Amino acid sequence: MKQLLIIGHTFPEPSTTAAGNRMMQLVALFAEKHYQITFASTAAISERTANLQKRNISVKNILLNDVSFDEFIKELNPETVIFDRYITEEQFGWRVSENCPKTLKILDTEDLHFLRKAREEAIKRGNAVSEANLFSENAKRELASILRCDLSLIISEYEMELLQNTFNISSEILYYLPFLVETFSEEKSIPSFEDRQNFLAIGNLLHAPNVDSVVQLKQIWPEIKKQLPKAELHIYGAYAPQQILQLNNKKDGFIIKGWAADVETVMKNYRLQLSPLRFGAGLKGKLLDAMHFGLPSVTTKVGVEGMCGEFQFGGSITTSNEDFINASIKLYTDEKLWKEARQNGFEIIQKRFLKDLFSEDFKKHVRTLSKNLEKHRQENFIGQILQHHSLQSTKYLSKWIEAKTLLNKNSATP
Repeated sequence: MKQLLIIGHTFPEPSTTAAGNRMMQLVALFAEKHYQITFASTAAISERTANLQKRNISVKNILLNDVSFDEFIKELNPETVIFDRYITEEQFGWRVSENCPKTLKILDTEDLHFLRKAREEAIKRGNAVSEANLFSENAKRELASILRCDLSLIISEYEMELLQNTFNISSEILYYLPFLVETFSEEKSIPSFEDRQNFLAIGNLLHAPNVDSVVQLKQIWPEIKKQLPKAELHIYGAYAPQQILQLNNKKDGFIIKGWAADVETVMKNYRLQLSPLRFGAGLKGKLLDAMHFGLPSVTTKVGVEGMCGEFQFGGSITTSNEDFINASIKLYTDEKLWKEARQNGFEIIQKRFLKDLFSEDFKKHVRTLSKNLEKHRQENFIGQILQHHSLQSTKYLSKWIEAKTLLNKNSATP
């Protein structure tokens, strides 16, 4: 049986993050091709971690800068390794290459971290996201990781274009694979306009763009509340920091609800989602989920980036706080407009994100790469040069840390 090793930045939490959902979608794709899957991470398992063993997936805790990983991967000898974000490739990529040189290496970027960080820095400096400095140290690291891998999975068409047109990354080592919706039908059970009430904002609150979005909502909400005095805004998200918890104000209808155990049930109760994202990257899982469950959204250009293609967004795209307030009130009160937005969302799901649109092509591509790996690597020779250099430099830094740790352990022994 073919072996797949996934090296996770964390163990997946699909109930708290879009990244966790994305990882479980990848797991399902490989399980369908009868891979024996092992999920390894240096992180601890949390109470919200997916039950991987229930899916017949082996779980392994691994250590950084430790020779035990070499022994583990030699014994496993996987046909394919997936690195969950570029940081895990930096940490373990050289060990995979040294111990299993014929293993296909896939990087799941989740989103382009350097793009998100650059935009966050621009906002902090009071600049527009269009003025973000993309040519950063983070970009050098992430692009080097992309070049070292045999294939990188890119979640957004915008990011595919950015990598190819701005950074001249070959399309041969990139693969567009967005969020995947398993099945979809315009269910009659989806609540109507009349059956829904109040506003929703949702997102993991360890994630800086989501925290900033809630802070923006605190400033925007009083104007909406003034015109819709009976409405409330409910904020959902795991791991809310004190900065967010202290914004709770029941009198003003600005209510921090905490973690949503079942996103579908929650979203079907509300009439409108508010998501004034000022920075970020990749695709926004909250917007995709909302369209799936018949919930229109008001957001920004950053929010819908890579989402719509040639189709109309399932809600309103705004460019200023005033625009955001007006669009929110209009969509909340205009049933005809609301129904049109919901229908637009359904069309985007059906035409751009159904699993059947991507799954078989992806599996075929992975199979073809595995069979032609040597030729594929020769065509990406710059990646092999980077691999050679990084393997040497990272290897000896890691071994130095490993030796120092061992020395400290021995000196501490009485």
